[in-house]
Amino acid sequence: MERKKTIITTGAMLLLILAICVPAVVSVSSRPTKKLPIYCVDTKEKKVALSFDSAWENRDIPNLLNILEQYGLHATFFMTGGWVERYPDDVKAIARAGHDLGNHSENHKEMSKLSAAECKEEIQLVHDRVKELTGVDMELFRPPYGDYNDTLIETARQCGYHAIQWDVDSLDWKNQGVQDILDNVLNHKHLGNGSIILCHTGSDYIVEALPKLITGLKEAGYEIVPISELIYKENYQMDHEGRQHQTGK
Repeated sequence: MERKKTIITTGAMLLLILAICVPAVVSVSSRPTKKLPIYCVDTKEKKVALSFDSAWENRDIPNLLNILEQYGLHATFFMTGGWVERYPDDVKAIARAGHDLGNHSENHKEMSKLSAAECKEEIQLVHDRVKELTGVDMELFRPPYGDYNDTLIETARQCGYHAIQWDVDSLDWKNQGVQDILDNVLNHKHLGNGSIILCHTGSDYIVEALPKLITGLKEAGYEIVPISELIYKENYQMDHEGRQHQTGK
């Protein structure tokens, strides 16, 4: 019994000596181990971006474009291949109005489940169709459902795209009313300089909510810009939250 106690005591002493004498190795990195889309942007400028996902209906497009024109604003519209095919005139109208044209994949699949070749096809089919309609080479890609993995982010980059997420969700697709949309955005805990706001065309209350949303953002001191004017196109790195930081010019 005494011998067992001695062994335990000796072991404890060795652990104590090691803890005191051997310095801990701590690895700290601001760079994520997982490839991330751009959720928001680190900027001192009080700017935010409005974006609309277009995958189903087009009934709101004329009204949304009119409202944005009345306020002298440009936004970003992420369109699926099916939407582009069904509503080519709306795609052209969005382009003529000077808004960003964004790629939202061909078939709105969960792209983290696809191979690199399948991801490329989902991106390129929409790109080519929009290019043929408008002459625009799109460079902003939003993964359907916000679903992504390293393969998708890298494939998008190889296709010439910046992968874009959001940090403020209007949740307008829940169709719970104008005030719900306003509260979800204007009182969002992440709303701040460089935020990217997610809305949807075809949601029940977005047309009615948009003027009040724009007014609320302006009253809070924000300038509203398209995503293409908010993000850094080069000389940047991403942190673990998906915030884009400029590293030089």
